[in-house]
Amino acid sequence: MKDALQQFGFSALVVDDEPGMRAILNKALSKKLTQVETASSLEEAEALRKRNHFDLLIVDINLPGRSGIDWHEAFNDDERRSDIIFMTGYAELETAIKALRAGASDFILKPFNLEQMLQSVQRCLDKRMMERRNVALQRDVARSFPVDIIGDAPKTLAMRELVSRLAPSPAAVLIEGESGTGKELVARALHAVSGRNGPFVPLNCGAIAPELLESELFGHVAGAFTGARKSKDGLFRVADKGTLFLDEIGEMPLSMQASLLRTLEQKTIRPVGAEREVNVDVRIVAATNRNLHEEVVAGRFRKDLFYRLNVLSVEIPPLRERVEDIGLLLNHFSDVLARDMGMKPVVWANEEVAAMKHYGWPGNIRELKNTVERAILLGKPDLTQWLGSSGVTAPAHDLECDEQEIAQQEDGYPLGWPLKDVERAHIERVVDAHEGNKSAAARQLGVARKTLERKFKEWL
Repeated sequence: MKDALQQFGFSALVVDDEPGMRAILNKALSKKLTQVETASSLEEAEALRKRNHFDLLIVDINLPGRSGIDWHEAFNDDERRSDIIFMTGYAELETAIKALRAGASDFILKPFNLEQMLQSVQRCLDKRMMERRNVALQRDVARSFPVDIIGDAPKTLAMRELVSRLAPSPAAVLIEGESGTGKELVARALHAVSGRNGPFVPLNCGAIAPELLESELFGHVAGAFTGARKSKDGLFRVADKGTLFLDEIGEMPLSMQASLLRTLEQKTIRPVGAEREVNVDVRIVAATNRNLHEEVVAGRFRKDLFYRLNVLSVEIPPLRERVEDIGLLLNHFSDVLARDMGMKPVVWANEEVAAMKHYGWPGNIRELKNTVERAILLGKPDLTQWLGSSGVTAPAHDLECDEQEIAQQEDGYPLGWPLKDVERAHIERVVDAHEGNKSAAARQLGVARKTLERKFKEWL
């Protein structure tokens, strides 16, 4: 169970006023789940739930000051509902009925056998695991449909215009860009507006063993080689009248590059072991994160194939060069991923978007999407810690900020920020440090709690 549950990023919150019980459950669950938090009171639990989504709650019913059942009923959100297991040392039928009516997945009497609790946990999360798998399957199906290129940064608008102009041509297109910039998305967009009647067929050239690549692309006849018991159509035949997307084209062996060049020039293929060539009508779109000019000079890529592929080209700028798109992308991914997972979208404040614009995004849009998905599942990251962190590259945004300013901001806030943004970021950071306890945060900040409450109302 461990690998599967951790793969799907499950999290749990244990609420119990007994330190020993919290320690036992924390140790047992941490071996199986991605995130386990504990709280000794409902106030601590409420602060944790405001900042994080938990797939599972394990709550003692009899807690000081308030019933765990009443707290769960008041706090539970239909759009981000958590499964809940109630614990109690009192075997009362009325309490058990009330817990089940509150949506409890299980009702366990103390003292209990740890294995009993773990079996109950597994039943709850097995259901969620199945839901996540169904979502993953739906995403795989969704990948076969074109996706709009999101963004209104000048470089994004220029790229979208270029895609529209190049799409109707049958000529090959070479897409260049860093990993995670969305090369396949651009390839799908080219196909979607090309007017071609055939399918869009993607292939990662680096994921296929060199000795199998020829058969994968061109197909083979029965008996062509050991193990070829039946004939097989290659991807060129599958993509006939459509588009064949060759991702990571720079990984293709030189021997296959010669065969691909001949196919592009002759518009025919010869399956492995076949005597005759077959005509194909396929538009080639290739992509790479390598510099093919340098690969040609180094002798690792054929010059004639490079010129054949580079008839038309699209260069995708990295996310750090189009930070104006970050707000739109955050909202887009938040809505789409939350809908897929049946959860509540994350709402990003202007100050959070501004902080993200200071981050270098080495993983580009893929990293941004992963950040949003993790925020939906586990809560927002502490964005203020990104500023000046080891993962940050020089900020690319509309604020003018020279190298001296960047060096001065490493241990604080960017000098380009207005005072109100610095104030809010600092207050939120202090409140987070006190786990949502505004009274403690106010004491540290040297202001009244009412002042702090007023600030938060102004930011809503």
